[in-house]
Amino acid sequence: MNKYVIMLIALSVLLSAFAQIALKAGMSSVPVLQALQATPGFPAVRAIATNFFVLFGLTLYFASAAVWLLVLARVDVSLAYPFVGLGFIVTMLLAWLIHGEVLTLTKVAGTLLIAFGVIVLARG
Repeated sequence: MNKYVIMLIALSVLLSAFAQIALKAGMSSVPVLQALQATPGFPAVRAIATNFFVLFGLTLYFASAAVWLLVLARVDVSLAYPFVGLGFIVTMLLAWLIHGEVLTLTKVAGTLLIAFGVIVLARG
């Protein structure tokens, strides 16, 4: 695997992690929460569909998927996919840094177990 592919993998993982952070910001925004509490129908869908952070998060997900396709065109999925486990760690750290989510020993241990589990399964 060359440096270019590693950079593409890292970019895909980072875009995906930032997508989660943006989606959380959008879904936690006052207009979206108010719309969800008031009526779960069209007004809530409209509030979600027009929220900047939700749209930005979905755009980041699309970009991440597009980059991932470039990765899959160059290496075996069994070689590339373990790197996706890094996304769990990056997302947890970004949630802590940006959203102030609490990092407990249980969250950190569980996230690391999942990430390492993906690596073990991919190598097996």
